[in-house]
Amino acid sequence: MQTFPYELTGPIGSRATFGHIVLQVDETLEQDMRRLLPGGEVAHHVSRIPSGDELTPDTIATMKETLPAAAALLPPAAEFDVIGYGCTSGTTLIGADRVADLVRQGAASTHVTDPLTAALAALAALDVRSLALVSPYVESVSAPVRQAFAARGYDVSGTVSFGEELEARVARIDPASIHAAALSVAGDADAVFLSCTNLRTLDIIDDLEARLGRPVLSSNQVLAWHMAQLAGAPKQCKGPGRLLGI
Repeated sequence: MQTFPYELTGPIGSRATFGHIVLQVDETLEQDMRRLLPGGEVAHHVSRIPSGDELTPDTIATMKETLPAAAALLPPAAEFDVIGYGCTSGTTLIGADRVADLVRQGAASTHVTDPLTAALAALAALDVRSLALVSPYVESVSAPVRQAFAARGYDVSGTVSFGEELEARVARIDPASIHAAALSVAGDADAVFLSCTNLRTLDIIDDLEARLGRPVLSSNQVLAWHMAQLAGAPKQCKGPGRLLGI
């Protein structure tokens, strides 16, 4: 066998390298990230974390034990600018600082973020003071998300939930139902937040903003935006909503 000489080149992502830790049951986040952070100058590496068929405080708690191992399955040679943990309610119940610590136990990254941290950064960037929430989950999971925003000084003027406990059904919730829920709960809030990385929200954000005349945010949208901001690559994030235009 002849050994042929070769040269090494730089990383796949010439502009930034992102890692994503996605719930095993999540069918939406990866698809949305491909749309929000198109390939080319940004490299995407994805790991999955075990998650229960039902999303409850108990199943979320188990992710504390498996987050480091999930992060460790990301390519060890990649130099990550940002790693995003893809669970809004999981971050709420585990705690954003704890999530970042657990991720860093498994993989090195300049920054770690999550949908809750990203949403708070987006609300600040848009100068939002009050918001309405749409959630797919049961009250024991939805309530801590609401409380997390309230604890940071936001007036949560309304919350509506689909009361769904089975994760397999969350990705099947019709975007038209999410659209209707957002219109029903918006009230006088400065913005609407569509909470959950498994909800299919990207195709309804622009229409909702046009109808409501105010920002509409979603977990996947804010996560992609915040990762791009942290990496110093804001122009790499493309998609719907006022947030991505600032």
